[in-house]
Amino acid sequence: MSLNYIKNFYEGCLRPPTVIGQFHTLFFGSVRTFFLGVLGFAVYGNEALHFSCDPDKRELNLYCYNQFRPITPQVFWALQLVSVLVPGAVFHLYAACKNIDQEEILQRPVSTVFYIISVLLRIILEVLAFWLQRHLFGFLVDPIYMCDASALAKIFNISKCMVPEHFEKTIFLSAMYTFTIITILLCIAEIFEILFRRIGFLNQPVS
Repeated sequence: MSLNYIKNFYEGCLRPPTVIGQFHTLFFGSVRTFFLGVLGFAVYGNEALHFSCDPDKRELNLYCYNQFRPITPQVFWALQLVSVLVPGAVFHLYAACKNIDQEEILQRPVSTVFYIISVLLRIILEVLAFWLQRHLFGFLVDPIYMCDASALAKIFNISKCMVPEHFEKTIFLSAMYTFTIITILLCIAEIFEILFRRIGFLNQPVS
């Protein structure tokens, strides 16, 4: 792959062919990533260390924390961000290999269809991530978690565990749900922008 292909791919990822797509890139790349990287670490960074159960034994704390968090929220949201980027990256790689400029994407029917498909895939991935987040983390973080530790040792049975900073985590969860909803709405709006611009291109008089 030549340097020109790499340049076109890089510019395509940073500057999508729609206005809403460019705003989405700014919102996605800066606000959402900053929120997750900085505030996410502050809220969830030491959660495993402060997660304690009764009786306060290390093996019980680890066992119950793994039961409480099958996957850590930071890892889940990082995977969500990466997966949502993939459809757009694949499309811009295709456009770079075909030497299609960003200004020409919506003027070509085939590239327009491929771009709409990439936006639809982003919507599907965001909806799937929303469902998984609700299934894994819920909407509220309770201060007490009842852990079934009978598999670890019969003497533990049901153990009561304290969840640190549960209120902050509830606020953060709400923010991540909001980011996902905003991203879905932006993707839907981008599809409408593409359709309106295509209608505009079709209605232009042929010179």
